[in-house]
Amino acid sequence: MVRLELLSLLHAVGVLAAGSSGPSSSLGTFENPSVRSRPRFRYWLPDAGVDKEIVATNIKDSGERGAGGVEFVPFYNYGGEAGDPPPQANWVTNGFGTPAFRDVFRAALQAHKDAGLLMDFALGPNQGQGVPASTDDPGLQWDLVPYSVPIGSNETFRGLIPGWGTGKLVAVVSAHVLSQTNISLPEIDSPFLTAQSGYLSVVLEHESLTDITDQVSEDGQLSIHFPTYRDVVGHRIFAYYQKRTLNRNLHFTNNATATIWDNGSFAVDHYSSRGAQTVIDFWESQILIDGIKELLMEVGNYDAGAGYINDFRSVLEDGYREYLQTITDWARNELHLEFSAQVSYNLPMDMEVNIPVVDVPECESLQFGDSVDAYRQFSGPALLAGKSVISNEMGAIMAAYGYPFRSLLFSVGRAIVGGVNQLVLHGQSYTGDYYETTWPGYTAFSYSTSELYSNKQPSWDHGLSDVLNFFARVQYTQRQGIPRVDVAIYNKVSATNAAAFPSMYQADDLVNEGWSWAYLSPDNFALPGATVRNGTLGPDGPRFKALVVESASNMTLSGLDNIREYATQGLPIILSGGLPGIFPSANTSESAAIEAGLTHLSTSANVHLVRTGGVAEKLSALGLSPHIQVQTDGKWLTTWREDSSSGIDYALIFCDSNASSGYITVTGSAKDKVPFYLNAWTGARSPVFTYNVTDHALTLPVSLQGDQTMIIAFSPRGLNESGQPKTHAIETPPSVIGATYDQRDGWVAHVVNQGSETTPETIRLSSDRDIELPRHKRTASPFNLTNWQLVAEHWEAPTNLSDAKTIARKHNTTHELTTLVSWSQIPILRNASGLGYYSTTFQWPPTTHGRVNGTADGAYIVFPSILHAIQLSINGHRIPPLDYTDAKADISRYLKAGTNEVLAVVPTTMWNYIRSILPDIRDQGHLPGLLAEGLPVPGISENGLVEEVSVIPYSKLVIR
Repeated sequence: MVRLELLSLLHAVGVLAAGSSGPSSSLGTFENPSVRSRPRFRYWLPDAGVDKEIVATNIKDSGERGAGGVEFVPFYNYGGEAGDPPPQANWVTNGFGTPAFRDVFRAALQAHKDAGLLMDFALGPNQGQGVPASTDDPGLQWDLVPYSVPIGSNETFRGLIPGWGTGKLVAVVSAHVLSQTNISLPEIDSPFLTAQSGYLSVVLEHESLTDITDQVSEDGQLSIHFPTYRDVVGHRIFAYYQKRTLNRNLHFTNNATATIWDNGSFAVDHYSSRGAQTVIDFWESQILIDGIKELLMEVGNYDAGAGYINDFRSVLEDGYREYLQTITDWARNELHLEFSAQVSYNLPMDMEVNIPVVDVPECESLQFGDSVDAYRQFSGPALLAGKSVISNEMGAIMAAYGYPFRSLLFSVGRAIVGGVNQLVLHGQSYTGDYYETTWPGYTAFSYSTSELYSNKQPSWDHGLSDVLNFFARVQYTQRQGIPRVDVAIYNKVSATNAAAFPSMYQADDLVNEGWSWAYLSPDNFALPGATVRNGTLGPDGPRFKALVVESASNMTLSGLDNIREYATQGLPIILSGGLPGIFPSANTSESAAIEAGLTHLSTSANVHLVRTGGVAEKLSALGLSPHIQVQTDGKWLTTWREDSSSGIDYALIFCDSNASSGYITVTGSAKDKVPFYLNAWTGARSPVFTYNVTDHALTLPVSLQGDQTMIIAFSPRGLNESGQPKTHAIETPPSVIGATYDQRDGWVAHVVNQGSETTPETIRLSSDRDIELPRHKRTASPFNLTNWQLVAEHWEAPTNLSDAKTIARKHNTTHELTTLVSWSQIPILRNASGLGYYSTTFQWPPTTHGRVNGTADGAYIVFPSILHAIQLSINGHRIPPLDYTDAKADISRYLKAGTNEVLAVVPTTMWNYIRSILPDIRDQGHLPGLLAEGLPVPGISENGLVEEVSVIPYSKLVIR
């Protein structure tokens, strides 16, 4: 939800501390990724007074379901922002860093060690913005507080300067005001944010700015006369004071001041090393004692989280870098851990500047709005800096207990193609009792924000593991080798627009042809990896093939110097839509130098001026091609990674549209390798049946459903026990819907009934053979499954609503369904949540009116739409996990002659039931935030199994 600063650790003795991912061997295997490759949960600790045994159990439970551990966040009711603690909770005794906190922190560490999991931990309560400290600590957050007063033309100011007594006086300045305007700001509709309604914008005459600090007396008095001007605006006197804000990231009502814990916790200075040192001193004196530092060392060995305005923000960037670097150095040198942070989160500066400073930069899906372009702005600097892990706080939306996995898969897919390769799911709940809190238990953000992962969710044991394992395998592939990105796009802003994250490159020419890109700030050109070799930028990292500068961007003098040098060294520079603008600075001589330099640059060798939207055309004209060329009737986004140690290249394709089909093409060394599908849902690796290789490229057909992710490995050798096929198809008809390969039988094509009497179809092989399909017209026709019975297991609150430990009170209802519809359309289930046990039968071989209607060697089962999750069994045999975005499976091995039983277990989210009892629920003595704040309550959600489920028989065609 907000910036989190954390460290992370792993129980893995002897693992290198220098890298976030370590060697590839430490990532496990594709089938079974290690904890390093697995997603984690953000775990919200209510306070240090909770049952530490339950905390340990929660952590171990998450590991058993496929998580790699938790990001341990001492939440304290959002640091008190959501209200004081219940009367029974003592946040002095159980505050951050107290002996009680050390006990629960130790229990969390031990639980991770016992289960072999990875643990991140916040550096402070709430979101880690600071630590308990005395009010006079020099490392607390400081503010520069401005005051001003208008003075008319030909008037004298005599008296106390504005704001006197606010803090230490820094400066008093006078200036002639040329104009002034009242600016109104839009309201922010958020339970977590407040904003001022407007401000006064004044335009000052530059030459009139005068420092009059030395005219102020020791008691704040000033006497000064201003000259006459023709305008009626006059002058202003500005006074600036420095003071500690004493903003707290943990606050509560308390009049005592005997200890630092009586004060709660203060935000520290994020613009100098002083704030970092306050955090360090607190940890070393209050937490890393009594054996905890030794436990960290034992468990650790692993990482974890206009001109004047521009100049001012540059100073902030420098101070912020000092803060980040100080904590990073301490974590590395003293704890042998690495530092992770959501860099520049909501801070007025260019986000891309300081991303390379931390070991594991982290972004989040909420702030980034699932924008791939925003993720590319974040990941570009990290990739150029050689960061092997880019983390994401994933899945926070305004839908507590109502966030389906299908929505999560969409958000994750967009983050992955934007450069993310570590997910921290938002978040896991403490499952025990808490003060004045009813069932379903402690709920961070008071029922406003998703998601609350725990055993109170029906999917906890019915689908969550499938999803976590899918994420783990995707992350595994996205940690292999080195990521390659096709194009770098220059991007310099004064302050990242975190409220909107606009797309910087808005033309569609690059995405339509499969080009990938990432953004770089000119500040990133100072990185060690920002060199040019063999015509590429960052040759040992992303290996950008060109640098694009758009006319809407802002050029700095240092950026211009670097770009000229890159062009001289052979990197193609593409100026799109004209020359860029100038990044304003108080140093006006820079502007003239930039303007002249840009004119010269545009006529230099390796620099190309193109129309807006003409970048892809120019790249092609230069003889360049994307790592993955795309031809599709939808929108596909890709990543490409090269692992020199194994010789394997990894292509990931995400369908960012409705169902679509087309082709992908790879060139270079990949065209001489064998393509294998990597099924991240099951862990299976299987050779691709249909593709075509020419002298210059390898092309294969692809069909994807909306939000589906496909991973293809290009390997110099076989990737499974079946080895490497000696031949493959280069063209197949639509009636071939699948194929398998083993060394004994070779290829076995799955041929379905197309329902027509056309000329026999053929499969063309790479060995120049054509295989006719004479049998497919006799294959049994597809059919829909009917006469479903639904046993709905209702999950409801316990009779004693204060019993938050209980998972649910359960009872069943049975429903005979002629059509599959959402629970919202079944009156008795409209407000219900729980598990749906859907069962039906069908005859095999397929029959019509009691007679077999065609031959069939096997069959696929197809579920058109999965709203949340599903677990499927055929004749009592559990089927490997289905792809929730393309839910179909070959069920041939489970079929038997006669009656076959189908059982689909479908969990719902808990929202519909919780919504029905929302007024009865209490969260730490209060109504849920939605009701307390008078916010709109989300409506009924769709749940259950919907749309027609079909069985598609096929005949086998052996190809040797």
